[in-house]
Amino acid sequence: MSSMTEASVSAPDAASRRRYNLLLLCVAGLGGLLYGVDVGIIGGALPYLQATSHFDAGQLSTIVAAVLLGSVISTVFAGLLADWFGRKPLMVASGLVFVVSIPLIALSHGYGALLIGRLLQGISGGFIGVVVPLYLAECLVSKTRGKGTGVFQWLLTFGIVAAALIGMYYSYRVRAVAATGVPSALFNVQNDAWRHIFWLSLPPGVLFAFGSLFVAESPRWLFRRGKRDKALAALLRSRSYEAAHVEFAEMEAIATQPAEAAKTTGGLLRRKYVVPFVLACVILACNTATGINSIIGYNTSILLQSGLSDVGAHWGYVIFTAVNFLMTLIGMALVDRKGRRFLLVLGTTGVMLSLVMTGVLFRQTERSHIEVGAAVQTLVTQGDALTLRFDSSEAARLLAASGHADDGSLAGHASLAVIYSYGGFTGATTYVRSDDAAALPIHITRAESIPANKVEAFFRNPFADLDAARTAPLRIERARIGEIPQAGHGRLVALALFAFVAFYAAGPGVCVWLALSELMPTRIRSVGMSVALVLNQLVSTTLAVVFLPIVSKYGYAQMFFLFAGFTAIYIVTAALFLPETKGRTLEEVEQFFEGGGWADPVTEVD
Repeated sequence: MSSMTEASVSAPDAASRRRYNLLLLCVAGLGGLLYGVDVGIIGGALPYLQATSHFDAGQLSTIVAAVLLGSVISTVFAGLLADWFGRKPLMVASGLVFVVSIPLIALSHGYGALLIGRLLQGISGGFIGVVVPLYLAECLVSKTRGKGTGVFQWLLTFGIVAAALIGMYYSYRVRAVAATGVPSALFNVQNDAWRHIFWLSLPPGVLFAFGSLFVAESPRWLFRRGKRDKALAALLRSRSYEAAHVEFAEMEAIATQPAEAAKTTGGLLRRKYVVPFVLACVILACNTATGINSIIGYNTSILLQSGLSDVGAHWGYVIFTAVNFLMTLIGMALVDRKGRRFLLVLGTTGVMLSLVMTGVLFRQTERSHIEVGAAVQTLVTQGDALTLRFDSSEAARLLAASGHADDGSLAGHASLAVIYSYGGFTGATTYVRSDDAAALPIHITRAESIPANKVEAFFRNPFADLDAARTAPLRIERARIGEIPQAGHGRLVALALFAFVAFYAAGPGVCVWLALSELMPTRIRSVGMSVALVLNQLVSTTLAVVFLPIVSKYGYAQMFFLFAGFTAIYIVTAALFLPETKGRTLEEVEQFFEGGGWADPVTEVD
């Protein structure tokens, strides 16, 4: 480092550094809040959207998954954009994209506008998921990096809690109107409910975009752009004079290595790039394969099918999100004390056991389901459509037509899901309950079930023939009636899900963002994070899209057992391959993967 650089940059006092670090944490928190709203808002809105639309299970799954699909699209480019324009401009842009998405959703009157709005929400979330952890890792001192990234996750969970509380408020409003027995009034309040829920998510986007204007650019981005004076000044805003100069010297030392080593090692194929990149990709893929996003998005529906009432299911979702929020605080307190690997192993072990317990509980009730597909097939009209109001009398008729005697106890408290196809395109209805007087009829038509064009058809099923599907008959592949479990069973399922989210929040929820940003070397950090998050979002999108069809065909038990199997891989990866990075600078982590071992950590003096 030149003497001119040292002389031209002055160090702020300790009070100024503390204020700036607090500003960093606030912006990180707002980013997490926005990301949490992205993920959680659909949980409270989905039951009312489902009740006031004629969307089938595939369309509803796509609307839920659209946020994740949008995240995939933006995550592909987030690293490159963060390198080209800087971390700060991309944070501002991500907030503005979210702000634009809300009117599109809340004012929509059809599938297309709603889908585009949800995609924009996902694009915003994809940018945030890359750039905020990247920015924090490059700006915060090593001893508080875990806590800082924890704030991002903590406010993320608060966003989910806020979304759940909003959904709970509208659940009571809907129940009050339902008691009047006026169908038109019920429809109107449900239609207003999901729109208002989205409007109320607008302020976090405005605050995040505004707050991002007041932070400095990442010192490591400035350094790589040759702006060394500005990079040192950015370091000094959050670090003591000594710590800032030590990190600056490490950045200079790391910057000289690629050019020297590329002559003999082949550049990006070196161990310090390949090993952390692959490890981060595996951790990110396994993290979402625990089913966390699907369980959050479909939480209310899961609890309804487990035996809880509508209000009970919404309260269960509120408690679920509150546990997530509170346990994230515990994870934040422990991550810089106990370390990342300890929390990941402990958390993933608890997650796997909770998923197995949930699967076992659903298995007890789902194994007695009765197939009535042939009886439902007789209800298909000549126009290859089906409209079926599933009440207790219709349940009794379907059971009788399928050869099952019933004294009324099952028919009066039963659920039904239908798997159907037009040619190569298969769909599934959501579960409907015979004891829900406000439930809309099952409605299946060709226009709502097959893709509108060949592009959409390719993503739905690349092997299906769209032209043939346009004339193919409606076939009922499977229809299953099962008894709605008692409320006690629903409470056990809720407890298992609370345990699931408690272990997830204290372990993977806090540590996954750290693993993503800390493991990647400086040279590939932004692009590497994008690739890892693309893999993460692809897994999450796939699970969200197939969740309802798999559940409708095989039951919730099989889905939870599948999540548990993925989590077992996560445990092995964290226990055997993840190094402990607490208290280490990013440059020290990079040296570790090069094979140099751990150096003595830098001590921050205020």
